[in-house]
Amino acid sequence: MKFRRQHPIGPYIVDFVCLECGLVVEVDGGQHQEHAKVDHKRDAELGSLGFLVLRFWDNDVLLQTEAVLEQIWTLARQRCPHPRPLSRCAGEG
Repeated sequence: MKFRRQHPIGPYIVDFVCLECGLVVEVDGGQHQEHAKVDHKRDAELGSLGFLVLRFWDNDVLLQTEAVLEQIWTLARQRCPHPRPLSRCAGEG
């Protein structure tokens, strides 16, 4: 999976996006508490385009990096399963 940084989608620029999975990852600082209504509208518009938006607080990204990455990885795999899964046995294929 390839994530792009600061990528335009419609009128928005998202922090990170995997276009193949339709997954947007936003990292929010404290200023986003004041913009919750705007963020909700933005997320809904991106959702109408087929994107799932994940939001994380910047503090969580810094202090709980592994947990954040695990959430992203889990949702990305659900939305974009590997097109050719590996064989169950080493000699198959």
